[in-house]
Amino acid sequence: MENWKRAVLAGSAGLSVIFLLKGSRLGGLIFGGVALATLASEYPEKFAEIRAKLPDYVERGTNFLEVVSRVGERLAEVAESRGPAWYEALARQLVR
Repeated sequence: MENWKRAVLAGSAGLSVIFLLKGSRLGGLIFGGVALATLASEYPEKFAEIRAKLPDYVERGTNFLEVVSRVGERLAEVAESRGPAWYEALARQLVR
């Protein structure tokens, strides 16, 4: 990778993080896009590979969120049926 591309990548990625930490989503998105475009210009075959696999990644993420949602619902049901003492005992065990 050429030095100017490294500088653009580092600068835009750094600015993206700074803007996101300061709460400016638009600035973070713009500079993050610049960083990704710089990487895509250097490694087009890798980005084509990722784009081809993107539906699989989205499906796996959706499945993961569904499982986490079901676990959360079950914990809520158990907490309701057993009362607050059960939840507090569980929280104490996790803190140890």
